[in-house]
Amino acid sequence: MQRRAFLAAGASVTAALAGCIGPSLSSSDYDIGMQSNAFVPDPGVEGTDVPTFEAAAGDTVVWANSGSRNHTVTGYDDGIPEGAEYFASGGFDNEQAARDAWANSIDGGGVVKPGETYEHTFEVPGDYYYVCIPHEDAGMLGKIVVTD
Repeated sequence: MQRRAFLAAGASVTAALAGCIGPSLSSSDYDIGMQSNAFVPDPGVEGTDVPTFEAAAGDTVVWANSGSRNHTVTGYDDGIPEGAEYFASGGFDNEQAARDAWANSIDGGGVVKPGETYEHTFEVPGDYYYVCIPHEDAGMLGKIVVTD
């Protein structure tokens, strides 16, 4: 194969695969991105130990898998304010149900696939802590601060 033909074929393959590498979501379509092993709030709250997003009571927060790996959004049972509705991608009623679904499902229960979103409306003010189950050991944790 001539060098020029080889380079042209390589460029065609690269262009064809470019759309397969990651989703094409606009950051204006979501509040918190999910990439590799991290939640990435936009704009986020600076100076916190956990990636933090601030919302007002009644706001709907949208997470988007802007990376190339499967993720979950799973509230910690003991990490939400008293009287607040539990939240988890997949619609589970509690943390253990979400963890069991992830562990026992072939495709991962509650998964947010690349290019997909999950949203939840926060009604009760307070701090909400959550995790990506498959990337918890890598430190993929997040926090929503809901104000009055």
